[in-house]
Amino acid sequence: MTAKIGAETAVQSLEGWAVDPGEGDAIRRTFRFADFNAAFGFMTRVALMADKRDHHPEWFNVYDRVEVRLTTHDADGVTDKDVDLARFMNEVATAMGARA
Repeated sequence: MTAKIGAETAVQSLEGWAVDPGEGDAIRRTFRFADFNAAFGFMTRVALMADKRDHHPEWFNVYDRVEVRLTTHDADGVTDKDVDLARFMNEVATAMGARA
């Protein structure tokens, strides 16, 4: 099992991510793309990596927007797995021209 580091610690090293104000220890970010095709392409690239890492995001998509929430359920909070996946998402989003 991966050790819990907590959302507050995680967001200090992640551009664009915030502590999720909802229930539980989690981080969140909203990505915006040019259109639905770009948003879905982002989700596809992330889904392939998430499955490879056996660490899956909670997310929601409407047209050009992808809202993401990350937490490690086995650890009951944010771990390095979440930070690593968040960094990967940031890299993919930047490469795909996401906007804030």
